[in-house]
Amino acid sequence: MGSMPKSATHAEAVHAAIEAMGGTVAVARALVEGGRRVDLEGLDRDAASLCAAIMALAAEEAKSLRPALEALLRQVDGLTAEVARQ
Repeated sequence: MGSMPKSATHAEAVHAAIEAMGGTVAVARALVEGGRRVDLEGLDRDAASLCAAIMALAAEEAKSLRPALEALLRQVDGLTAEVARQ
């Protein structure tokens, strides 16, 4: 792993952060579906950090993350819809 370029490592870290946020969104949605209130402020902060990390990537690396970001967007949209129903 020491021979990998720094940017590849950064892109992998960003991808892991996208996956982790997806897990957080899934838990939040399950809680909302169960009638619990959730504080989404931390999620907003994490999303802002994630956007900044993506902006720091080279265009090709950022483009490779698009499918994961689109999946995350669908999860966030689902959470938003569930919160609106409550």
